[in-house]
Amino acid sequence: MDDRWEYLVVLAVCLLLTAPLEYLGAGVYRRFDAVARTLLPVVALFGVWDLVAIARGHWWFDERFTLGLVLPGGLPLEEALFFLVVPLCALLTYEAVRRVTATRPKGVRWARNT
Repeated sequence: MDDRWEYLVVLAVCLLLTAPLEYLGAGVYRRFDAVARTLLPVVALFGVWDLVAIARGHWWFDERFTLGLVLPGGLPLEEALFFLVVPLCALLTYEAVRRVTATRPKGVRWARNT
């Protein structure tokens, strides 16, 4: 595999691994407005954080591992997608776990180490 695709492949694998959670009842993709309100602060905060770090020379990206598509301020496209994909995968996981644990039968407890 060409190294330039590595970052995007990792993001795609994250999406593929968490995609089944949507069908197990997470329902995240069906609530676009709620997802957008959840992700917008994350994307804004960490996007600005990255832009500041890039401008100050504290943070950089190895061009071997990106496609070379750079957004204004020097942020590679892959990094901008990271701020969408990783929180989305986390949200899918959270919602799936919340749904499964909320619907377990009464009296069922998690195993405890005593």
